[in-house]
Amino acid sequence: MSAPDYEKIRSEIRALVDEVIRPNAEQTDQGVFPRENLEALGRAGWNGVLIPKEYGGLGLDHVAFSIVAEEIGRACASTGLVYVMHTGAAQTINLFGNHDQKERWLKPARDGLIGTYSTSEKASGGHWWFNFSEASRGSDDNYLLNAEKSFTTSAGQADYYIFQTRSPGAKGPTDISFFIVDAKLDGITHGTWEALGVRGNHSGPITYKDVNVKSIDRLGDEGQGKDIVYHGVSPVYLVGLGAVWHGVARAALEKAAGHLTGTIHRDFNRKLSDYQVLRQQLGESKVLVESLRPWQHELARQLDQLQAAGQPQGQILLPLTEFKVHAAEVANISARNALDVSGGYGYKKGPIERIFRDARAGIGMGPSNNIAREWIGKALVGLPLELFEAGGE
Repeated sequence: MSAPDYEKIRSEIRALVDEVIRPNAEQTDQGVFPRENLEALGRAGWNGVLIPKEYGGLGLDHVAFSIVAEEIGRACASTGLVYVMHTGAAQTINLFGNHDQKERWLKPARDGLIGTYSTSEKASGGHWWFNFSEASRGSDDNYLLNAEKSFTTSAGQADYYIFQTRSPGAKGPTDISFFIVDAKLDGITHGTWEALGVRGNHSGPITYKDVNVKSIDRLGDEGQGKDIVYHGVSPVYLVGLGAVWHGVARAALEKAAGHLTGTIHRDFNRKLSDYQVLRQQLGESKVLVESLRPWQHELARQLDQLQAAGQPQGQILLPLTEFKVHAAEVANISARNALDVSGGYGYKKGPIERIFRDARAGIGMGPSNNIAREWIGKALVGLPLELFEAGGE
């Protein structure tokens, strides 16, 4: 099987981004959910980038997905994050769902059906994988879901939620189950999302009160949730998240370089690019940004190889986490340098100021860079990484 034409993929998604997503970036930053962007992505097939052709998708690989996420992130981080959560939700169904679930939830992606994750809970903070909520058994072999979820991207906007909770009668925190929750079901209410940056991704709280979910929408087996967290949710999320911040980093560098070459101090008729100190800040960003693409593509290729071999993708969870940490840091350094070299003009409301605010979200998004570094350090010194026991964080 021949590899996709990645340059063609980049060219096609970049054209769509320039036509639709980039012009909408300002209104998205004002808190408008990027519905128009997602509909355009859906019409072009990109909302099904990883979905097999059998279920109406493009049937492409993780490298292609990472390119699409990167290019969207270059124009609008909010749209990039919404897109990654949707693709991750769909891919989790693709990996752990049955034929009926794929028919019902994946095929409509081409018509604009959007999914997302609803996993983290306020009480466990940045430990998004740890749930206190617990499903209970309803009538007719159905389930009742009750939970106070936090930081659910596309809250109140998605068509379905990949919902994580403890299994009915759970023996402990690792006894987790997943459900596909139709957003139209009774008992689901969402709060507002007000934030420093990524204002359009609507990553707000959701309350589920006695939400009745049919057993046909349980994803995988009861108690299989820990495997789904490690091998379904996390891998695609992490490579996609890193790709978005990669795009943000490139956008900051491009905006900074454009400002330096296009701005002249008329008193001495010197471009800003004539100042060595400013060029060096661009150089710092460029070196860091160029470190991202090879790593991104290599990790994506490894995910493709593991999936093709039927192997659990969580085998490379730590390298994926390292990539997320680095991409978020690079985005912040590139955005900071762009703000520095553009002076007061960059500080004013506009693209550089927006990129600077958006980039900050990458540091705290789960796993936060602080938590992630502890995981990486533990692995280096041979300590166990057990996220569901005290000390595992």
